[in-house]
Formats: sequence, C-alpha cells, structure tokens
Amino acid sequence: MRTGHVIAAALLVTTALVGGVAGPAAGAQPATAPSPTIESPTDGPSVHQAGETCGFPLEVTDATGTTIALDEAPERITTTNPSAAQTLWELGEQDRVVGVTQYAAYLDGANERENVSAEGLGVSVERVVATEPDLVLAPNASAGQVEALRDQGLTVYHFPEATSIEAIAEKTETVGRLVGNCEAAAETNAEMNAAVEAAENRTAGLDRPNALYPLGSGFVAANNTFINSIMAAGGVDNVAAAEGDGYPQLSNEVILQTDPELILVTTPDAAILGEEPYASTTAGTEGNYVVMNVNYLNQPAPRSVIESTTTLSTAVAELQADGDGETDATDGEDGDDGSIEGGSDGDADGATGDSAPGFGVAAALVAAVAAALIARRS
Repeated sequence: MRTGHVIAAALLVTTALVGGVAGPAAGAQPATAPSPTIESPTDGPSVHQAGETCGFPLEVTDATGTTIALDEAPERITTTNPSAAQTLWELGEQDRVVGVTQYAAYLDGANERENVSAEGLGVSVERVVATEPDLVLAPNASAGQVEALRDQGLTVYHFPEATSIEAIAEKTETVGRLVGNCEAAAETNAEMNAAVEAAENRTAGLDRPNALYPLGSGFVAANNTFINSIMAAGGVDNVAAAEGDGYPQLSNEVILQTDPELILVTTPDAAILGEEPYASTTAGTEGNYVVMNVNYLNQPAPRSVIESTTTLSTAVAELQADGDGETDATDGEDGDDGSIEGGSDGDADGATGDSAPGFGVAAALVAAVAAALIARRS
C-alpha cells in the first residue's frame, strides 16, 4: 500500500457538552464504550396490514415482542434517536416529526422541532409526552425508556439492533410502513443499494487495506456492527473484526498487533494518529487516514450508508492511484456531534468495558460516561 495522506473532507465537528461532561480534546476520537445488549424476540419484529397495499389499519410487532395497532397514519411523530429521524427525513416525512433529540440537529430544519433530550442523559419522558405524539420511534439505544414512555400512554415502536446494511434496509422498510409511505422507503433502499454497489465496484480489483475505526480509550468498531458492514462495502478489511463482536476495548498490544494500514477518523486534524499505540502502526507511521462524517458513520440509517461507503471507497481508490500527497473525497453535509449509534443499535455482547492494561482511573471514568452517552446518541 502506498504511503500518503487520505483526507476525505467531511466536516468540522464541535464536540458537544452533554450533562456537564466535556467531549474529547480537539482532534481526538470520541471516547466510547459498548451499550447494553437488547434481546429481540426469536421470530423478530413483524408487520401486518389489512389488504395487500401499504396502508392502515396496521399491526406491528416490535423488538420487545409488543404488538402495536395503528388505525390510521400517524400525523405527529417523535424520535428518540437520530437514526430514526434521519430515515424520516430521507422518506420526505419530516413535516410529521414534532420531536427529536439534540443529536439530530444536523438535519435540515430539525432545530425547529422540540428537543426531547434530557438535561443529563437520554431523553426526557416529560418532553416526549409534551410533543403529543401519535407514534414514538425508539431505536435500540432507547430500550431503557420504552416502558416509561408506554406507561404514559404513548404508542412506541422499538426497533431491533441494526448490525448490517441489510438490517438498515429492513428498518427503512419498517419506517415506511409505519408512516404509510412504502414507496419512498423502497426508493430510499434502492438508492442505498446502488451506492453500495457503486462503492464495491469502485474498489473492485484494488488491494483492500487493513483498516481500523478507533473510538477512544481503546474501544473500536468490530465484527457484527453496521460500521463493519460499511467498512467492508467501502473497500477495506476491518482488523478489529477478528477481535470480537460489537465495540470491544482492545489493549495497546492488540492494536499494535492488528497493525492497520488505514485509520478512520472523524476530525480533520487526525490527532489520534500522533497518539500511541496508533502512532506506531503502519497507518500512523505512513500518515494514512480518511476523515468520515461523524453523523453518517455513526448512525445506522440509509443516508449514513450512502455517504460513508462513497467517501471510504473513493478514498481507498484515490490512495492507491495517487500515493504522493493528499487526496480529497467529500462526505457531504456539515453536522453536529453524533456519537456512535452502533454502540446503541449495535450489540455489545460480551464487551463489559473491563479495563485494558494501563487503562487508568481517569480514562475509565471517561469510558463509563461515554458508555452512557453512546446509548443515547444513536
């Protein structure tokens, strides 16, 4: 693999302060940790409607095994995580959205909706209730608050985890049925699938660099995550995939052993490449990195797949075609901080956040706080 900086000029991200806790230092990857595992019913969610068309009345069985009946299309929808909001925007249904979390602020017009985020972590049940929603869309990260919302008499659809691009397509189809716009969902999925195919074709025949997406404090995106699927479609081999599922915490020694040739970062200065152990990897010594849009890479939704696979595959192709300097590939729109939704919709099975060698008290505290933040930003 040729030496060269790959800068996919995505966006400058100002790290949000949440609950009085400051984000990572400028240029650092956001510290993150796995979120609780949410078990889905054996048979998975199902959708049934009267007749053969996309319409109402509609019955849905969600990830909690709860069957929800909708007699008519919901006119007021509140989302408790930004991936559901992003999907509604993609379907052209943003006018029905009355409430979003602060991490959906990057969406056009989202600041005109009610902010249902809590002052500390998660969403405020009171704020959600105040939006008077006909339907609440709650992805996997909001599992702990689904029952509290239902106890207030709200209709809540709780999504299962999304650990692949195929799962994101299923979520998009489900949202389309829930709002009665299956045609838009099908068109969105077609666009997403076309982008994935184009990304795969863009890197076909090229060497696949070994890559890593570090999240901070040794946590990485590993196997059985939608980010791993995006990395695969984007033309790289995720070295963390062999280290476990979800978002495990790796020791410095293991990171050095994986020796990634390319690092995915979400800040243009890529400061993490100057930090150990990353500075001693091939990516660090050769300065190979690609800047990804933090919202798109970290939220399991169709636009995330479209933009992230395009950015990554373009960067891989340019790196191998032009190894004597910086190459640019744009990820598109600016956005606010959006932490890893895979640590939310993604399953963190078996990753308990146990300390890695040399993992100090301060870093452990950061990771603990990040774990709570992660579970609410998706």
